[in-house]
Amino acid sequence: MKKNLLTVVAIIALLAIVALPVFAQGGTEAKSAATGSEPVTIDLWYGAAVTEAGPPPADWVGYQIIKDKLNIDLKLTALPSNEDDRDVKIQSAGAANNLPDLFMVRRDAWKRLVQQGLIASVDDLYAKMPVRTAIHYDEESIAYTTINGKSYGLASTGPVIKNEGLLIRKDWLDRLGLQVPTTTDELFEVMKAFTYNDPDGNGKNDTYGFGAFIQLNNYEEGLGRRFQPIYGAFGVEGTWDMNAATAGLNVRKPEMYDAMVFIKRMQDAGVIDPNWMAYKRDDFRAAWKQGKFGIMREQNGALAAKANYAPFDKNFPDGEWIVIDPPKGPTGKSSVGPYINNLRIFAISAKAAKEGKADAIASLLEWMSSDEGYYLLGWGVEGVNYVKDKNGVPVDDGLELGFSTPYGQTVTQLRNMVFYNSDIELYARYPEYVTDVSGKTMSALTVLREMQARKWTPATGSDTLPAPNADVKRFYEQGVLEFLTGKRQLTKDNWTKWVAEFDKIGGKDWEDAGIAYAKEQGLLR
Repeated sequence: MKKNLLTVVAIIALLAIVALPVFAQGGTEAKSAATGSEPVTIDLWYGAAVTEAGPPPADWVGYQIIKDKLNIDLKLTALPSNEDDRDVKIQSAGAANNLPDLFMVRRDAWKRLVQQGLIASVDDLYAKMPVRTAIHYDEESIAYTTINGKSYGLASTGPVIKNEGLLIRKDWLDRLGLQVPTTTDELFEVMKAFTYNDPDGNGKNDTYGFGAFIQLNNYEEGLGRRFQPIYGAFGVEGTWDMNAATAGLNVRKPEMYDAMVFIKRMQDAGVIDPNWMAYKRDDFRAAWKQGKFGIMREQNGALAAKANYAPFDKNFPDGEWIVIDPPKGPTGKSSVGPYINNLRIFAISAKAAKEGKADAIASLLEWMSSDEGYYLLGWGVEGVNYVKDKNGVPVDDGLELGFSTPYGQTVTQLRNMVFYNSDIELYARYPEYVTDVSGKTMSALTVLREMQARKWTPATGSDTLPAPNADVKRFYEQGVLEFLTGKRQLTKDNWTKWVAEFDKIGGKDWEDAGIAYAKEQGLLR
């Protein structure tokens, strides 16, 4: 990573952010790249926001605005909806040295094109797009497209990330006179109190400290997502450690044993809802709404969206869940868990850069992140495709050509190039509301921002690493449960023997293959 570049970008980005109003996406206009000269033709291959809708019509107002303000003649081509077909189209164009000027591309195909010398470096463009850089590009996204110290693509976020968090029943804490736990030891004591000290005051022995269910995926193996804040306290969150100096499977690290000892302590003390191994997702969510436990990791919408929160509000009008920091472990480590940033890469062809189009492309992208470009590409023309509600949020409000209509979908096909999960984009998905029973003001968006502000572990790309074979996967998943249930006695010696057996049946081979792939793809940081 070029530290000087990042320093310049950070300073410019900070100045741009200070100038932004609430919900604004950039300056009101972007400067022309080549005014007073012949228009620069930019061929853009894009991924359609709605694949079944058509492209922007020939008379789309955006074409003329871009030509008038930027002196750019924009030519649009939709990529195939199937990602494999997209790769074929892009690779065929690369083989013919006929790549478009600017195009969306998956990382595997992108890396091959970089190695073939067909994609241009974009290092000098970040500072030329101060507003867009402040919004879309950060150190992580720049690192994602960096090979041998040079950035060869503009990567921005896709789906919402870090949308889960560690939650606790504040009303239970208050009733028992307890403080929010900050360490694993404090967490354990709160879990015991929630289990044995009648935190709901109903006189029954019917509550537990912690609730979970087994939710596995290819980057959160073992006990899965719900236990990641515990693993994070010991520095072994997620399946993979993606740090270049320590890369490997977390299950093979000594600290994994320490994490397992702590979870076994929870299990033996009876502070985990005893049904957690049998629960499915719906069972787990029904349980917290019924007041079964007081600490959990949960998703923002599943907790706080109106329909999801209503049963809990009805059952416990005085109940209150709050987001807390993940606990610190014995060496001060903490994390909600690993997160995957599904970054979209837009690349500039080496041919376009050689023809002198890079600055025009930067001007186009910067305009897209201006107020004008953001709203036009995101929602269309005000008064035609959208109006703003009292909060300044675009709504189509029954407009004949509203952005959600078949026509409106054609004029907002480029919205993935400007959206970045801002409050204004998410407000419609997570509106503020007042609960029916308790009268609380709730917002899943507020909860989301609280979750995202906690400490997470970047693990982008770990979901693409090779998967274990069926025998290794089964051995791993069954083994950790056997240690917790007592089928295997959890001692240091037994754990060491289990890891050796794991290696023997293919665990070490899995790790070696994963590290090799991560290095080859430039995913380690």
